[in-house]
Amino acid sequence: MDKKNVLVTGIGGNVGQGIIRNIRASQFDIKVVGTNIETFSAGNHLCDVFYEVPYAYDENYISTIKLIVKKEAIDLILPATDFEVYYLAKYKNDITCDIAVSEEETASYYLDKYNTYLHLNTYKIPFASSFLPSEYDKRFQNIILKPRKGRGSRGIQINPKDCKDCSDEDYMIQELHKGVEITTAFYVTKLQELHGFITFERILENGTTTHCKVITAYDEKIKKLLEGIISVSEIKGSANVQSIVTKEGKIIPFEINCRISGTNSIRSNFGFKDIEYTLEEWLYQKPPSKPEIKKGVATRVLMDVIYTDATDFNNVQDNSAKHHIF
Repeated sequence: MDKKNVLVTGIGGNVGQGIIRNIRASQFDIKVVGTNIETFSAGNHLCDVFYEVPYAYDENYISTIKLIVKKEAIDLILPATDFEVYYLAKYKNDITCDIAVSEEETASYYLDKYNTYLHLNTYKIPFASSFLPSEYDKRFQNIILKPRKGRGSRGIQINPKDCKDCSDEDYMIQELHKGVEITTAFYVTKLQELHGFITFERILENGTTTHCKVITAYDEKIKKLLEGIISVSEIKGSANVQSIVTKEGKIIPFEINCRISGTNSIRSNFGFKDIEYTLEEWLYQKPPSKPEIKKGVATRVLMDVIYTDATDFNNVQDNSAKHHIF
């Protein structure tokens, strides 16, 4: 196969870094071009070439991406953040390479968590009851206040004393359910077919999975839920749904991310290789490989990337800078 050039965005975060590690672990010969909003991050050493870019909602973002695509002869873009998914979906016809994103409308209502609720509620698909702050009538014993377009767990408050200063434009209130938190990654083919999924029970710190284990006890219910979501959404590629399993065994989704999620580096080791499926289908026009789910547990550790010859952060751009991992 000819060598391909793939642009991975958001390489400063665990999603983008996991995507690149999965690309490196694949059988494909790929040059990785990485982007991030900061010049230096833990992801630089993974990239063959690196570029700093504006935020996705900046007016110069798309023009910057277009220049990188042209200069590096990019074949495929794999976005790692919600805002980039939306803006790349919106302007994908202006960019001269393929982009692994859902349709613009789908990316839009999954970017906004309140619109996610409104959309799914229209079709009677289960989702945690949600309200705008001005609408909330204090009907629930426990609530969570969250940004409508939040990233990770930033800005979240559990049972806040007062929501009167929270604008409807920026925030939403959701019923807070008690139970086991699970996350399900799934892959949807270009033909809008559910290719497969994997579910983790997980423990989080600061909104990021630190420990997880593969579970299959809820597969039948989850498959039905995913098929319902796909039937009313033009999702393409990898996505994930976060849910609570109540003590009665009811599965209540509370968030959907219409993008590759942060456990991609873990789940590939348990037989769900959604980065590889994306490369097969979007880059090489091949049917995605069949998932072969294996049981197991995983935890994350902190490691260091050491640049012994660098005198400043600006001297470190990509993997050409001498480094080692400790």
